[in-house]
Order: sequence, then C-alpha cells, then structure tokens
Amino acid sequence: MHVMITGANRGVGLALSETYKARGAQVTGTSRDGSTGLALDVADPASHRALAARLEGQAVDLLVCNAGVYLDKGQSLAEGYAPGMWAESFAVNVTGVFLGVQALLPNLRMSEGARIAIISSQMGSDTRAPGGSYIYRASKAAALNLGRNLATDLREMGIAVGIYHPGWVRTDMGGSSAEITVDEAAAGLSARFDALSLASTGEFLTWDGRVHPF
Repeated sequence: MHVMITGANRGVGLALSETYKARGAQVTGTSRDGSTGLALDVADPASHRALAARLEGQAVDLLVCNAGVYLDKGQSLAEGYAPGMWAESFAVNVTGVFLGVQALLPNLRMSEGARIAIISSQMGSDTRAPGGSYIYRASKAAALNLGRNLATDLREMGIAVGIYHPGWVRTDMGGSSAEITVDEAAAGLSARFDALSLASTGEFLTWDGRVHPF
C-alpha cells in the first residue's frame, strides 16, 4: 500500500505518517522544506508538477491532503485579515488540495480502490458560526465543498473521496489546551480512511467516526 501525505513533517501529518509506516505501508511524506525527504510547496503548481514527475509510474493508493495553514488566528475584525493573508491561506488550504489531486490523478488511477482524504475542519461547517477566524473558516468551507464535488467527478474513475475534521488537536495550530493528542487523531483518522469506499464517498466525518453536518 502506497500512502502519500502532504504536510507530513509535524502534527497530525507526522503522526499519520508514523502510523502507516508502523503498519508496513510505503509512505511518501512531503513538506515545504523537504525535511520529510520530499519537498512540496502545495501552493506552487511547478512544485506539484515536479512531484508528479518524480512519482511517475507509481500507484498511489491513499492520498492524504493534510497540509494547511491557520494564519488569521487572533486577528482583529477592525484592523486585521489583510488581503495577502486571504490569498496565501486559500492557496494552501484550497488550491493546494486541488493541485495535489490533479497532479497525482494518474497515480491514483493506477490503484484499484484508490482513496483521497481531505483534512478540512468543523470550523468550515455551515452549522458552526461563532465568529472570528474568517479566513481559516472560509478556506476550510471551500475545502469541504471541493471534496464533495471531487467525490462526484471521481466516482466514475473508481476513486473515493472523504472529508474529515481531525478534532481539536494539541499541535502548534490547535494549541496546548486542545482536546486530543496527535496520536489519538491519527488513530481515529486512519480508521476512517480504512473504511472509506465508493459507497461512502463524499462523506464528512469527525476523527472519531461521527457524521458531521455540512
């Protein structure tokens, strides 16, 4: 089994990478700085093309679109949320997901029962609107919508797509007061990925298997 994980150098991505390696899977992890062994700037189309060239001819059974940024944490409505922050966040959290799927589509089509897991967030759900974090919330809502539409178009190719809330995780992004550890998140998420199929494609689930409203 070949698992491709973006943003695998820390947090949930690193924990997922270690989880799959422990299970004997071939894991290709990426990071912007190449510290995982494979460099990928998810916001750069040329970087995706270089990755695709490097993996040409190799089947990818599971693509985990995990790389993401939360740049607007604590921003002020009156003075914050600069346009550049919007552009960078969407380039990573949304466009980066699409470019990854697009670049690796030939690799995914080489696998029987290929799956794509998109890490979104309950912060992007229409059912949660407590205010603040406008950029992050909007980008994760867009990632959720992207995943739902990809699920429709990729079904005929035999590729299942799931969208997941990883939980409130104790990482640099989630903070020290978050509810679960990276290992708990990785264990729950990997179980969700295992269960993903064409019968459940387009699902939006929490890390522990609960159906999340859109």
